[in-house]
Amino acid sequence: MTALSADILRGVKVSFYSRAVHTLTNGLLVVLLAGTLLGPDEYGLLFLVLSIVGVAQLFADLGIARAAARYVSEYKETDDGQVPYIVASSLRYRLVLIAVVCIAILLGRQPLAAVLDEPALIGTLVVGAAFLAFQSIKVYHVTLFQGFNRLEYSALVSIVDNVGRFVFVVAFVFLGGGVLGALAGYVLGSVLATAVGLFVLFAHVYRSYDRADRPEHGLRRRILEYSIPLTASRSANVIDRRVDIILVGFFLNPAAVGFYTLGKQISEFVEAPAGAVGFALSPVYGEEKAAGGIDRASRLYESSMRYVLLLYVPAVAGVIVVAEPGIRLVFGDAYEPAIPVLQVLSLFVLFKAINSVTTQALDYLGRARHRAIVKGVTSAGNFGLNVVLIPVMGVTGAALATVLTFGVYSLANVYIMHRELTVRWTRLARVGTIATAIALVMGGLVLTLSPHVTSILSLAAVVTVGVAVWAFLATVTGLLDIERVSAVVT
Repeated sequence: MTALSADILRGVKVSFYSRAVHTLTNGLLVVLLAGTLLGPDEYGLLFLVLSIVGVAQLFADLGIARAAARYVSEYKETDDGQVPYIVASSLRYRLVLIAVVCIAILLGRQPLAAVLDEPALIGTLVVGAAFLAFQSIKVYHVTLFQGFNRLEYSALVSIVDNVGRFVFVVAFVFLGGGVLGALAGYVLGSVLATAVGLFVLFAHVYRSYDRADRPEHGLRRRILEYSIPLTASRSANVIDRRVDIILVGFFLNPAAVGFYTLGKQISEFVEAPAGAVGFALSPVYGEEKAAGGIDRASRLYESSMRYVLLLYVPAVAGVIVVAEPGIRLVFGDAYEPAIPVLQVLSLFVLFKAINSVTTQALDYLGRARHRAIVKGVTSAGNFGLNVVLIPVMGVTGAALATVLTFGVYSLANVYIMHRELTVRWTRLARVGTIATAIALVMGGLVLTLSPHVTSILSLAAVVTVGVAVWAFLATVTGLLDIERVSAVVT
């Protein structure tokens, strides 16, 4: 195994572990909050606040961290004396933007509460502003460590955030804190992660680079310029992820927000493994391109897509079949309206997985502007479809709008990657065809067994049977290499 292959494998491992912790802690948090500790109205209010904060955080981030990570990835190979200037400048920009956005939230919370007809937002957005401040700095650390290709540090910060969030949120809500207590738990988790990130950044990364006598001419300007297309694509991404929830709250009510959010959260949990692979590999594409290794970068992307298709095409069938018994048994009949949402979003799982191994790679390959254009168009379409479909179809309309527009965005990104790399698409088409056949067999078997699902234990048994059938068929068709998978997760 080459040194680069070992580094890639290590990066995939730590990212996988981080995503596993994220999926486990947030999955348990969703089950406890939605199923036990909060009712649909409170659950919906909590995520309405978090969605508003998520939109506001866009203006605190403005693509600065991703742009800094891109230039760190480049300059640490060519002129590492510039790295301290990149870190210092980007962090300074980030802190100024955070201050401005937090002040705007505090000043605008009353008018916003009036527009959404939700008086509880007046108090909850105060805590939400504090969460935004620390969460934005935490995200900065995670992204910057990715540029340094120190994914173990990104994983550490993310794990501290997720574990801290779970502990504090559950404790505060259990003690009667309600939505405000849950938000306070989110804040404290981010505070811990931010403290760890700052310490690691300056004690173990920043000090290892000797600062050049002066910053390269135009370096700060280039960071800001490259952040513009990243901001555009991230803006559109926020619209896809957050504005739909706000629109559900505007047209419907907090309970509907809870139903839609639950379905979307479950679909995003399923996508976590692909996100880990995409996060780990994206800096490698930029390094390989800088070194002239386009063919190797192409094979990396091809291999990633191969496993995404093998895993997530059958996952679509699985989510559709087990959505109804799963939501009823885990969350109760009160969340029945979330069932069709999750079934529609099963396709979103596939598109999100494809996107996870594609989009960040495009940023490191210097194609952020092209991705931003596509994202802007599809997100505008998503907003328009939500406005049209939510009043007619309710929360299912919001899910359909997400699937249609995100699907177009994902396929467009794949096309841009096709223009950048030399991918053997006929091989991937073969994998997709076999994966579809596996999905039909597995889904048919699970559908046959689903009438026997009467408890969480029997649900787990049926899901296990489905996974076993998938693993057997994937192995006998030669698409799944058990030894390689074991090497990643052990």
